[in-house]
Amino acid sequence: MENNRLKILILDDDPIIRNVLKTTLKEKTDVEVADKPSVAFSIMKEKPVDFLISDFMMPEMDGLEVLHKVKNEYPEIEVIMISAEGDMDTVIGALRQGAVDFFKKPFKAEDIWISIERTKKYAELSANLNNYKNRSKYLQNIINEKLGADIIGKSPQIEEIKKQMQQVAKTDDTSVLILGESGTGKELVARGIHKLSSRSEEVFGAVNMSAVPDTLFESEFFGHKKGSFTGAVADKAGWFEMANTGTLFFDEIGEMDQSLQVKLLRVLEDRKFTKVGTQKEQSFDIRIVAATNKSAEEMSSGKSFRADLYYRLSTFTIYLPALRDRKEDIPLLIDHFLKSLEKKMCKGVKKVNPDVIKILKDYEFPGNIRELRNLMERAVIICDGSELLPEHFPQTIIPRTGKQTATTADDMGDGMLDLKEVEKQTILRALEKTGYNKNEAAKLLNIDWNALYRRMQKYDISK
Repeated sequence: MENNRLKILILDDDPIIRNVLKTTLKEKTDVEVADKPSVAFSIMKEKPVDFLISDFMMPEMDGLEVLHKVKNEYPEIEVIMISAEGDMDTVIGALRQGAVDFFKKPFKAEDIWISIERTKKYAELSANLNNYKNRSKYLQNIINEKLGADIIGKSPQIEEIKKQMQQVAKTDDTSVLILGESGTGKELVARGIHKLSSRSEEVFGAVNMSAVPDTLFESEFFGHKKGSFTGAVADKAGWFEMANTGTLFFDEIGEMDQSLQVKLLRVLEDRKFTKVGTQKEQSFDIRIVAATNKSAEEMSSGKSFRADLYYRLSTFTIYLPALRDRKEDIPLLIDHFLKSLEKKMCKGVKKVNPDVIKILKDYEFPGNIRELRNLMERAVIICDGSELLPEHFPQTIIPRTGKQTATTADDMGDGMLDLKEVEKQTILRALEKTGYNKNEAAKLLNIDWNALYRRMQKYDISK
């Protein structure tokens, strides 16, 4: 708007009303006046108008007809109706057709200005919210392009996960807990549930719970008012406000401090929060999705994580398998990453040598899908041709040829070690030291609990 001044058009066949309103508004706005609808529409056709203040009883057509025509031809113009006939049916009819306010004559001219200011502020807030949502969608599209918008794989485990995602997405606010090792794609599943749900057009907020400082928990999640504490230089919306009507993803929920778990539990139970620096409670409508690389047994034990919060979050639980447990999906993931990386880097790498696929299928992938993507990106960067070859991958993931370990007593006598036997004995010692507590033994061995479980099955270890 020119000179930041609002453009006001006053439509009324009463010259006194026109003059009073013009006198009140002309100091802060640019004002035009019209005594009948045809004149008003001529002005709207020739000049920009932000607000139309229209009488209800006029020659040529009544106020509702004017309102209907304005909203059809100039939907950006806000309309305030004024009338000596202020019965409830008339007011309701005007508001339903898009009027932002209705005043019965006689009225105070100052009230019109207050209505204009209020409508202007509301329009600014709506525009800011729409801009925020548009930026959020834009960023989510970028993330989807980077991570892949869909779950890649056709293994039975992945097909079951896709089915579970579709099932829980049909519910409106069921809490979901996603369990799986680091790098298995827990955030991708959370985003997929959001995308499949009725909340898909709303905000998806992702919070790394291990990175939220204890002292800023309330500010980060509930928001704060300006001046409520040192450093609060402006009002701030917290996650529960920003993601309202959408989905909020708590990543690494298992790393959350126990003192903060109490606060989070209370908020999730009440579905209300209070901004720092205020006394007013605000309600929220959000689906909560949480994720952790800890086991269900460890989360529900009550030792490092509150059992009541665990049960609050785990209404619907999805278990993500490690990549090594669905190796049939590795070729599909390789193809997916190759296409996305080739498009991103424009390197001209079009295919992968079969030996590479065999090497990657034989590799254990402790870092899961994230590690596979990083390996593919490194290989594409190194590759100068059109085909990825074994030499484009780190030697640490390529099995050595020839004799690797000793398997006989004679070999052991020559100073060689049987690595499988060493690993088995190490696991047994860790289990014995912890009284066969698998979680504690896994910590002692510095591996994930499910990795320990697989090795116990591999070596037929039981209590």
